Amino acid sequence: MERVTDYDRRLPYRYSTNRSKTLRAINFAKSLRSILLPPHELLKVYNQLFADNILPMRIERKQIMIRKFGTDTALLMIDVQEGVDVLKHWGGTEGRRNNPEAETHIGKLLAAWRAAELPVLYTAHDSREAASPLKLCEPGGAFKSGLEPRAEESVFEKDVNSGFIGTSLEIDLRRRGIDRLVAVGFFTNMCVATTVRMAGNMGFDTYLVTDACACTNRVGPDGTDYDAELVHAMTIANLHGEFCTGITTEEALGLLGADATQMERVQGNE
Repeated sequence: MERVTDYDRRLPYRYSTNRSKTLRAINFAKSLRSILLPPHELLKVYNQLFADNILPMRIERKQIMIRKFGTDTALLMIDVQEGVDVLKHWGGTEGRRNNPEAETHIGKLLAAWRAAELPVLYTAHDSREAASPLKLCEPGGAFKSGLEPRAEESVFEKDVNSGFIGTSLEIDLRRRGIDRLVAVGFFTNMCVATTVRMAGNMGFDTYLVTDACACTNRVGPDGTDYDAELVHAMTIANLHGEFCTGITTEEALGLLGADATQMERVQGNE
């Protein structure tokens, strides 16, 4: 017997109440998925076919609200270490950083997660590079004052950008039933971005707190100095809607108490 499956969860469109049209819409959408078009492109193609009287119904994108953060949601503190402040190493002789309030926002989230008794996890970068200030055997490898992990909070030591490479982070998350991650830390365009990209691709419901991370300026191969705020903003723009949903500190704090019915979860690849 034909039946409508839970395809609505993975391809978020609202269907007609007419059963036969609904099934045709779903089957057509599945066939479009097979050619790897992203959902927003599927919507354009399908509705153009409707406009041309080729298909029987129009479909509309349905907003997916963000559910309250609970015990399945971990705060992931990425490389909150002293060495990120050695700006000449990261941005050259004119090294500079954006978002000086990042640590304050991280501290608010950390205190709130602990008060709610929700999981807090850390990554700690122990660089392979000789000149890097992020080495656990040196002062730059220490966690920032006031943001250190507690004894019961797991720390995943890594020597590359992603918190998932060479660590047991994924296994630990799966075993603990954690499938939602709220990422904060340093640097937006490096370890934060790489970890968030992998988390999204691994199927974790991933959120990047955009005002609780920061980065430095970067110098391109042609010598162009790209300002830290530009690097930060472009990185978030690349991640939001594809690998994660970008939210603010205040929004994250609000989600500890209730669903955010006015907000939309926009992570792609689902």
